[in-house]
Amino acid sequence: MFPGARPRRLRSTPAIRGLVRQVRLDPGDLVLPMFVKEGIAEPVPVTSMPGVVQHTMDSLRKAAHEGVQAGVGGLLLFGVPAVKDSVGSQADAVDGIVNRALAALRADFGDDTVLMADLCLCEYTDHGHCGVIDGGDVANDETLNRYAEVALAQANAGAHVVAPSGMMDGQVGAIRSALDGGGFAGLPIIAYSAKYASCFYGPFREAAEGAPQFGDRGGYQQDPAGSVQEALREVALDVAEGADAVMVKPALAYLDVIAAVRAAVDLPVAAYQVSGEYAMVEAAAANGWLDRERAVLETLTAIRRAGADFVFTYWAAEAARWLAARR
Repeated sequence: MFPGARPRRLRSTPAIRGLVRQVRLDPGDLVLPMFVKEGIAEPVPVTSMPGVVQHTMDSLRKAAHEGVQAGVGGLLLFGVPAVKDSVGSQADAVDGIVNRALAALRADFGDDTVLMADLCLCEYTDHGHCGVIDGGDVANDETLNRYAEVALAQANAGAHVVAPSGMMDGQVGAIRSALDGGGFAGLPIIAYSAKYASCFYGPFREAAEGAPQFGDRGGYQQDPAGSVQEALREVALDVAEGADAVMVKPALAYLDVIAAVRAAVDLPVAAYQVSGEYAMVEAAAANGWLDRERAVLETLTAIRRAGADFVFTYWAAEAARWLAARR
Protein backbone atom coordinates (compact mmCIF):
# COMPACT_ATOMS: atom_id res chain seq x y z
CA MET A 1 0.00 0.00 0.00
CA PHE A 2 1.24 3.48 -0.83
CA PRO A 3 2.23 5.53 2.24
CA GLY A 4 -0.63 8.03 1.75
CA ALA A 5 -3.40 5.45 1.29
CA ARG A 6 -4.56 5.04 4.88
CA PRO A 7 -8.37 5.38 5.01
CA ARG A 8 -8.37 4.23 8.64
CA ARG A 9 -6.78 7.53 9.67
CA LEU A 10 -10.18 9.16 9.32
CA ARG A 11 -11.91 6.43 11.34
CA SER A 12 -9.65 6.36 14.37
CA THR A 13 -11.94 8.13 16.88
CA PRO A 14 -15.68 8.81 17.15
CA ALA A 15 -14.99 12.55 16.89
CA ILE A 16 -13.03 12.19 13.65
CA ARG A 17 -15.67 9.89 12.19
CA GLY A 18 -18.32 12.45 13.08
CA LEU A 19 -16.34 15.28 11.51
CA VAL A 20 -15.97 13.61 8.11
CA ARG A 21 -19.34 11.84 8.05
CA GLN A 22 -21.05 12.46 4.71
CA VAL A 23 -24.57 11.20 5.43
CA ARG A 24 -26.34 12.73 8.38
CA LEU A 25 -29.70 11.77 9.79
CA ASP A 26 -31.76 14.48 11.45
CA PRO A 27 -35.13 14.24 13.24
CA GLY A 28 -36.54 16.66 10.69
CA ASP A 29 -35.80 14.14 7.92
CA LEU A 30 -38.42 11.76 9.33
CA VAL A 31 -42.19 11.68 8.77
CA LEU A 32 -44.45 9.71 11.10
CA PRO A 33 -47.34 7.72 9.52
CA MET A 34 -50.34 7.40 11.86
CA PHE A 35 -53.62 5.48 11.74
CA VAL A 36 -56.85 6.88 13.17
CA LYS A 37 -59.90 4.63 13.43
CA GLU A 38 -63.53 5.55 13.80
CA GLY A 39 -65.69 4.02 16.51
CA ILE A 40 -63.10 2.78 19.02
CA ALA A 41 -62.82 3.86 22.65
CA GLU A 42 -59.17 2.95 23.18
CA PRO A 43 -56.15 2.61 20.88
CA VAL A 44 -56.02 -0.80 19.20
CA PRO A 45 -52.54 -2.40 18.91
CA VAL A 46 -51.54 -3.62 15.45
CA THR A 47 -50.34 -7.13 16.26
CA SER A 48 -47.99 -7.41 13.26
CA MET A 49 -46.39 -4.02 14.04
CA PRO A 50 -45.36 -3.95 17.71
CA GLY A 51 -45.63 -0.43 19.08
CA VAL A 52 -48.01 0.80 16.36
CA VAL A 53 -51.71 1.34 17.09
CA GLN A 54 -54.93 2.36 15.46
CA HIS A 55 -55.59 5.62 17.28
CA THR A 56 -58.67 7.19 18.71
CA MET A 57 -58.93 10.90 18.02
CA ASP A 58 -57.65 11.69 21.51
CA SER A 59 -54.70 9.28 21.35
CA LEU A 60 -53.85 10.52 17.85
CA ARG A 61 -53.57 14.08 19.11
CA LYS A 62 -51.42 12.99 22.06
CA ALA A 63 -49.07 10.92 19.88
CA ALA A 64 -48.89 13.69 17.31
CA HIS A 65 -47.82 16.17 19.99
CA GLU A 66 -45.15 13.73 21.16
CA GLY A 67 -43.85 13.32 17.62
CA VAL A 68 -43.74 17.02 16.93
CA GLN A 69 -42.06 17.65 20.27
CA ALA A 70 -39.45 15.05 19.32
CA GLY A 71 -38.72 17.04 16.18
CA VAL A 72 -40.18 14.92 13.37
CA GLY A 73 -40.56 16.72 10.07
CA GLY A 74 -44.20 15.88 9.54
CA LEU A 75 -47.16 13.56 10.10
CA LEU A 76 -48.93 11.37 7.53
CA LEU A 77 -52.52 10.35 8.28
CA PHE A 78 -54.42 7.22 7.28
CA GLY A 79 -58.10 6.83 8.18
CA VAL A 80 -60.05 3.69 9.00
CA PRO A 81 -63.79 4.44 8.75
CA ALA A 82 -66.57 2.57 10.51
CA VAL A 83 -68.51 2.15 7.26
CA LYS A 84 -67.05 1.34 3.85
CA ASP A 85 -68.72 1.29 0.44
CA SER A 86 -67.88 0.68 -3.20
CA VAL A 87 -66.63 4.21 -3.93
CA GLY A 88 -65.02 5.07 -0.59
CA SER A 89 -67.50 7.79 0.32
CA GLN A 90 -65.95 8.43 3.72
CA ALA A 91 -62.66 9.50 2.13
CA ASP A 92 -64.09 12.89 1.16
CA ALA A 93 -66.94 13.20 3.66
CA VAL A 94 -66.62 16.34 5.78
CA ASP A 95 -67.24 14.21 8.86
CA GLY A 96 -65.01 11.38 7.63
CA ILE A 97 -62.51 10.18 10.17
CA VAL A 98 -59.33 11.40 8.44
CA ASN A 99 -60.80 14.79 7.61
CA ARG A 100 -61.90 15.29 11.19
CA ALA A 101 -58.42 14.27 12.30
CA LEU A 102 -56.79 16.73 9.90
CA ALA A 103 -59.00 19.53 11.21
CA ALA A 104 -58.18 18.67 14.83
CA LEU A 105 -54.43 18.52 14.24
CA ARG A 106 -54.43 21.72 12.16
CA ALA A 107 -56.18 23.44 15.05
CA ASP A 108 -53.58 22.03 17.45
CA PHE A 109 -50.45 22.81 15.45
CA GLY A 110 -51.32 25.45 12.88
CA ASP A 111 -48.28 25.58 10.61
CA ASP A 112 -45.81 24.28 13.22
CA THR A 113 -45.60 20.89 11.54
CA VAL A 114 -46.45 19.48 8.10
CA LEU A 115 -49.76 17.63 8.03
CA MET A 116 -49.90 15.16 5.15
CA ALA A 117 -52.86 13.10 4.06
CA ASP A 118 -52.52 9.81 2.23
CA LEU A 119 -54.82 10.14 -0.76
CA CYS A 120 -56.20 6.77 -1.78
CA LEU A 121 -59.42 4.78 -1.49
CA CYS A 122 -58.26 1.35 -0.31
CA GLU A 123 -58.96 2.10 3.38
CA TYR A 124 -62.45 3.35 2.53
CA THR A 125 -63.76 0.84 -0.02
CA ASP A 126 -65.54 -2.39 0.83
CA HIS A 127 -63.56 -4.20 -1.85
CA GLY A 128 -60.16 -2.93 -0.64
CA HIS A 129 -58.90 -1.70 -4.00
CA CYS A 130 -57.51 1.77 -4.60
CA GLY A 131 -60.26 2.99 -6.90
CA VAL A 132 -63.69 2.52 -8.41
CA ILE A 133 -64.41 -0.98 -9.70
CA ASP A 134 -65.93 -1.47 -13.15
CA GLY A 135 -66.23 -4.92 -14.66
CA GLY A 136 -64.02 -6.48 -12.02
CA ASP A 137 -61.12 -4.08 -12.56
CA VAL A 138 -60.15 -0.66 -11.21
CA ALA A 139 -61.45 1.98 -13.62
CA ASN A 140 -58.67 4.53 -14.04
CA ASP A 141 -60.53 7.67 -15.12
CA GLU A 142 -63.53 7.20 -12.81
CA THR A 143 -61.02 6.81 -9.99
CA LEU A 144 -59.32 10.08 -10.95
CA ASN A 145 -62.62 11.89 -10.38
CA ARG A 146 -62.79 10.45 -6.88
CA TYR A 147 -59.18 11.38 -6.15
CA ALA A 148 -59.91 14.98 -7.16
CA GLU A 149 -62.86 15.08 -4.74
CA VAL A 150 -60.81 13.57 -1.93
CA ALA A 151 -57.96 16.03 -2.51
CA LEU A 152 -60.30 18.99 -2.13
CA ALA A 153 -61.82 17.51 1.03
CA GLN A 154 -58.39 16.97 2.58
CA ALA A 155 -57.26 20.46 1.63
CA ASN A 156 -60.38 21.99 3.14
CA ALA A 157 -59.87 19.92 6.30
CA GLY A 158 -56.41 21.40 6.86
CA ALA A 159 -53.83 19.24 5.10
CA HIS A 160 -50.62 21.05 4.20
CA VAL A 161 -49.77 18.34 1.64
CA VAL A 162 -51.70 15.62 -0.17
CA ALA A 163 -49.93 12.37 -1.05
CA PRO A 164 -51.67 10.32 -3.75
CA SER A 165 -50.69 6.66 -3.46
CA GLY A 166 -53.08 4.83 -5.78
CA MET A 167 -50.78 4.65 -8.84
CA MET A 168 -53.54 5.61 -11.26
CA ASP A 169 -52.39 7.02 -14.59
CA GLY A 170 -52.86 10.80 -14.54
CA GLN A 171 -53.57 11.07 -10.81
CA VAL A 172 -51.21 13.97 -10.17
CA GLY A 173 -52.63 16.01 -13.06
CA ALA A 174 -56.23 15.40 -11.97
CA ILE A 175 -55.46 16.34 -8.36
CA ARG A 176 -53.42 19.39 -9.36
CA SER A 177 -56.26 20.64 -11.55
CA ALA A 178 -58.80 20.14 -8.77
CA LEU A 179 -56.66 21.87 -6.15
CA ASP A 180 -55.89 24.80 -8.43
CA GLY A 181 -59.53 25.21 -9.36
CA GLY A 182 -60.63 24.92 -5.74
CA GLY A 183 -58.44 27.72 -4.44
CA PHE A 184 -55.51 25.56 -3.29
CA ALA A 185 -52.92 26.37 -5.94
CA GLY A 186 -50.28 26.67 -3.20
CA LEU A 187 -50.88 23.22 -1.72
CA PRO A 188 -48.11 20.71 -2.63
CA ILE A 189 -48.48 17.17 -3.94
CA ILE A 190 -46.05 14.46 -2.84
CA ALA A 191 -46.65 11.69 -5.34
CA TYR A 192 -46.12 8.01 -4.65
CA SER A 193 -44.50 7.81 -8.07
CA ALA A 194 -42.62 4.50 -7.91
CA LYS A 195 -44.78 2.27 -5.74
CA TYR A 196 -44.28 -1.45 -6.08
CA ALA A 197 -46.69 -4.37 -5.66
CA SER A 198 -44.68 -5.55 -2.69
CA CYS A 199 -45.15 -8.31 -0.12
CA PHE A 200 -43.75 -5.88 2.45
CA TYR A 201 -47.14 -4.15 2.80
CA GLY A 202 -48.64 -7.09 4.67
CA PRO A 203 -48.72 -5.61 8.19
CA PHE A 204 -50.05 -2.29 6.85
CA ARG A 205 -53.15 -4.06 5.61
CA GLU A 206 -53.92 -5.06 9.18
CA ALA A 207 -53.35 -1.50 10.38
CA ALA A 208 -55.41 0.18 7.65
CA GLU A 209 -57.90 -2.67 7.22
CA GLY A 210 -57.55 -2.29 3.47
CA ALA A 211 -56.59 -5.69 2.04
CA PRO A 212 -58.08 -6.36 -1.42
CA GLN A 213 -61.14 -8.62 -1.23
CA PHE A 214 -60.32 -10.12 -4.61
CA GLY A 215 -57.27 -10.22 -6.86
CA ASP A 216 -54.29 -8.02 -6.06
CA ARG A 217 -52.88 -4.60 -6.97
CA GLY A 218 -50.40 -5.82 -9.56
CA GLY A 219 -52.43 -4.24 -12.34
CA TYR A 220 -51.66 -0.72 -11.17
CA GLN A 221 -48.66 -0.90 -8.84
CA GLN A 222 -45.24 -1.58 -10.33
CA ASP A 223 -43.79 -5.05 -10.76
CA PRO A 224 -40.92 -5.61 -8.28
CA ALA A 225 -38.96 -7.17 -11.15
CA GLY A 226 -39.50 -4.15 -13.40
CA SER A 227 -36.60 -2.06 -14.58
CA VAL A 228 -35.35 1.14 -13.01
CA GLN A 229 -36.24 2.80 -16.33
CA GLU A 230 -39.90 1.95 -15.73
CA ALA A 231 -39.75 3.71 -12.38
CA LEU A 232 -38.12 6.74 -13.98
CA ARG A 233 -40.89 6.91 -16.58
CA GLU A 234 -43.49 6.93 -13.80
CA VAL A 235 -41.59 9.66 -11.97
CA ALA A 236 -41.22 11.76 -15.13
CA LEU A 237 -44.96 11.59 -15.78
CA ASP A 238 -45.76 12.76 -12.25
CA VAL A 239 -43.25 15.59 -12.47
CA ALA A 240 -44.73 16.71 -15.79
CA GLU A 241 -48.21 16.71 -14.25
CA GLY A 242 -47.17 18.98 -11.39
CA ALA A 243 -45.81 16.85 -8.55
CA ASP A 244 -43.86 18.89 -6.03
CA ALA A 245 -41.99 15.88 -4.63
CA VAL A 246 -41.82 12.21 -5.55
CA MET A 247 -41.67 9.04 -3.49
CA VAL A 248 -40.30 5.52 -3.81
CA LYS A 249 -42.10 2.78 -1.84
CA PRO A 250 -40.89 0.43 -0.31
CA ALA A 251 -37.41 1.64 0.57
CA LEU A 252 -34.84 -0.98 1.52
CA ALA A 253 -35.43 -3.38 -1.36
CA TYR A 254 -35.47 -0.44 -3.78
CA LEU A 255 -32.39 1.57 -2.82
CA ASP A 256 -31.24 1.39 -6.44
CA VAL A 257 -34.50 3.02 -7.53
CA ILE A 258 -34.13 5.76 -4.92
CA ALA A 259 -30.62 6.49 -6.17
CA ALA A 260 -31.74 6.59 -9.80
CA VAL A 261 -34.68 8.87 -9.05
CA ARG A 262 -32.42 11.18 -7.03
CA ALA A 263 -30.08 11.44 -10.02
CA ALA A 264 -32.92 12.09 -12.45
CA VAL A 265 -34.96 14.84 -10.78
CA ASP A 266 -34.34 18.17 -9.11
CA LEU A 267 -37.36 17.84 -6.81
CA PRO A 268 -37.33 16.50 -3.25
CA VAL A 269 -37.25 12.70 -3.15
CA ALA A 270 -38.99 10.76 -0.38
CA ALA A 271 -38.89 7.08 0.51
CA TYR A 272 -41.36 5.07 2.57
CA GLN A 273 -39.91 2.53 4.99
CA VAL A 274 -42.95 0.29 4.96
CA SER A 275 -44.69 -1.91 7.50
CA GLY A 276 -42.92 -5.12 6.53
CA GLU A 277 -39.51 -3.48 6.90
CA TYR A 278 -40.57 -2.29 10.33
CA ALA A 279 -41.97 -5.68 11.34
CA MET A 280 -38.84 -7.60 10.29
CA VAL A 281 -36.54 -5.48 12.44
CA GLU A 282 -38.95 -5.57 15.38
CA ALA A 283 -39.22 -9.37 15.18
CA ALA A 284 -35.45 -9.85 14.94
CA ALA A 285 -34.82 -7.43 17.80
CA ALA A 286 -37.46 -9.13 19.97
CA ASN A 287 -35.56 -12.41 19.49
CA GLY A 288 -32.26 -10.81 20.41
CA TRP A 289 -30.87 -11.24 16.89
CA LEU A 290 -30.31 -7.53 16.24
CA ASP A 291 -29.51 -4.44 18.27
CA ARG A 292 -32.82 -2.66 17.75
CA GLU A 293 -31.68 0.98 17.93
CA ARG A 294 -28.64 0.39 15.76
CA ALA A 295 -30.66 -1.55 13.18
CA VAL A 296 -33.31 1.16 12.95
CA LEU A 297 -30.82 3.98 12.54
CA GLU A 298 -28.67 2.00 10.12
CA THR A 299 -31.62 1.30 7.83
CA LEU A 300 -32.71 4.93 7.92
CA THR A 301 -29.16 6.08 7.16
CA ALA A 302 -29.00 3.69 4.21
CA ILE A 303 -32.19 5.17 2.77
CA ARG A 304 -30.83 8.69 3.16
CA ARG A 305 -27.49 7.63 1.66
CA ALA A 306 -29.31 6.26 -1.40
CA GLY A 307 -30.68 9.75 -2.01
CA ALA A 308 -33.93 10.22 -0.09
CA ASP A 309 -34.33 13.73 1.29
CA PHE A 310 -36.84 12.53 3.85
CA VAL A 311 -38.16 9.17 5.01
CA PHE A 312 -41.61 8.03 6.06
CA THR A 313 -41.08 5.60 8.94
CA TYR A 314 -43.10 4.21 11.84
CA TRP A 315 -40.03 4.75 14.00
CA ALA A 316 -39.97 8.49 13.29
CA ALA A 317 -40.73 9.78 16.80
CA GLU A 318 -38.56 7.22 18.58
CA ALA A 319 -35.67 7.64 16.16
CA ALA A 320 -35.94 11.41 16.50
CA ARG A 321 -35.50 11.11 20.26
CA TRP A 322 -32.48 8.81 19.83
CA LEU A 323 -30.88 11.25 17.42
CA ALA A 324 -31.50 14.18 19.74
CA ALA A 325 -29.92 12.28 22.64
CA ARG A 326 -26.80 11.64 20.56
CA ARG A 327 -26.12 15.31 19.88
